[in-house]
Amino acid sequence: MTTRYTVLERLGGGGQAEVFRGVSESIQGFKKPVAIKRVLPHLTSNPQFVAMFLDEARLSLFLQHANVVQVFDISKAADGTYFLVMEFVDGCDLKGLIHHQRTVDIGLTLYMMIEAAKGLHYAHTLEHPQTGKPLGIVHRDVSPPNIMLSKNGEVKVVDFGLAKAESQVEITDEGVVKGKFAYLAPEAAFGKEVDARADVFALGIITWEMLTGRRLFYNDDPHKTIELVRAARVPSITALNPKVDPELDAIVRKALARHPENRTASAADFADELAQHLFGNEMKVTSRNVAAAVQAIRAAKKPSSAAKALIDALIADEVAKMTSIVDTQAAEDAPKPAEIVDTADWASELIDK
Repeated sequence: MTTRYTVLERLGGGGQAEVFRGVSESIQGFKKPVAIKRVLPHLTSNPQFVAMFLDEARLSLFLQHANVVQVFDISKAADGTYFLVMEFVDGCDLKGLIHHQRTVDIGLTLYMMIEAAKGLHYAHTLEHPQTGKPLGIVHRDVSPPNIMLSKNGEVKVVDFGLAKAESQVEITDEGVVKGKFAYLAPEAAFGKEVDARADVFALGIITWEMLTGRRLFYNDDPHKTIELVRAARVPSITALNPKVDPELDAIVRKALARHPENRTASAADFADELAQHLFGNEMKVTSRNVAAAVQAIRAAKKPSSAAKALIDALIADEVAKMTSIVDTQAAEDAPKPAEIVDTADWASELIDK
């Protein structure tokens, strides 16, 4: 079935890729909102980077969970640019919520971390569909921008772009540190091998920061940030926020143990401990609370008419440049179907390895 994608607006980007909101339309006229992650054009000439990106795509096809953003398709544009077509989460990321609220409500914090931990534990324990052998997936870039919150109250982990599995084609060079420095685990900051407990540590950092309204391991100098992570000194949450009792403080500090063997063993265990505290203290939090928080952020960010006109002009200019994804066929402004990679063979290739 032929599918074409129309880009509507640019959502953001980094040094390696950019993300757009778009629409997927099948030949039958069925339309679905999607997010399109595109490798920046100057990187497509780098075979190693392209291999890593395609490796992410193959891995992402296995991930299907309510708390993980789903990847639908992998495509290649006419100019050789690669992109992933993903589930569009209509809302904001956790970074936006933290910026808006500073210190986040205790119950809401625990609920969101429980949901994120569910998605991570699923990925950590995902098995080979034929052999049953664990794929050994570790996200390695768990941070507020990579936890999405929908307007319906869903919490989803996104961008396994730095994920590592035993089936990975492009092996990371030994000693190379990846991920956002302030959310690395100590073992990652030393360039050592990491496992699922590195993601647990990152969840611990995020939880600590939401409960205190402060950054845990951050310095303007990246090298100093790395030193802070390696030392892993964690101030008491209770001392900084008296509303947090010592029991919860201890749960978070266990997730932030410097040595992996002393740390909370899994994302599922971390979620269970947070849930025990949430229910034990009779804090009622549901997806409706997440939805309300997202709506408050969206309301606060509504641009003025003048600002919206400027944004619309910038979007139109960006879309016009993206001829690699949206092209003309019958008319100059009619999008041409993107060249679709046959994803059916991708999963089978990975399975056969």
